[in-house]
Amino acid sequence: MNVNVRQRDDVNILDLKGRITIGSGEVALRNAVQEALNSGAQKVLINMKDVSTIDSSGIGELVSAYTTATNRGAKLRLANLPAKVTDILTITQLITVFDVYDSEDAAIQSF
Repeated sequence: MNVNVRQRDDVNILDLKGRITIGSGEVALRNAVQEALNSGAQKVLINMKDVSTIDSSGIGELVSAYTTATNRGAKLRLANLPAKVTDILTITQLITVFDVYDSEDAAIQSF
């Protein structure tokens, strides 16, 4: 999985591309979120538009990222979830935990 980090206003945006699966994808996600928070980011948006697959370890990393951000007083949002990811978050009822938005603009405005 590739992670592209960019800034829009005061929001750190992590553009994910590929698979968030055990072995590499979840490590890349963890490192990107940690780097953003360690650099002082208070608003983090995970853009999942180009995520093709997510497994249980990827879901675990999303939960971990949310918990870490919340514990540090930061806010984390998810945007552009593919149908597969939405289905998994709905089945696990985690869709109620995350702040999920259909577009990057809507997510940024929510901060």
